[in-house]
Amino acid sequence: MIETSLLLIILLRIISGSIDITAAFFMYKFNDLEKAFYINTLLALVGPTVLIITTGIALLGLTEKISLTRMVCLFSGIVLILISMRSE
Repeated sequence: MIETSLLLIILLRIISGSIDITAAFFMYKFNDLEKAFYINTLLALVGPTVLIITTGIALLGLTEKISLTRMVCLFSGIVLILISMRSE
C-alpha cells in the first residue's frame, strides 16, 4: 500500500510536469519570444512553490523518523536554494 504523503508528492510532481509540458506547447504555438518569456516567468513561480509544498509534505510524513534538527537543516537548505536563485 502506498503512503498518503508519497501519493500527494507524486500527484503534485505529475501536475507540475504537465504544467511545464503545456507551457512548452504554448510557447511553440505562439512562436513569439516575448510570449515565451512571459510564460517562462510564470513557470518560475510554479517550480519553487512545488518544491516547498512537496518538501513540506515529505517532512510531515517523516516527522516520526526525522529529528527536529534535521528538519530545520532541510528547510534551511531549501531557503538557501531559493535565495541563490534570486541572487546575481
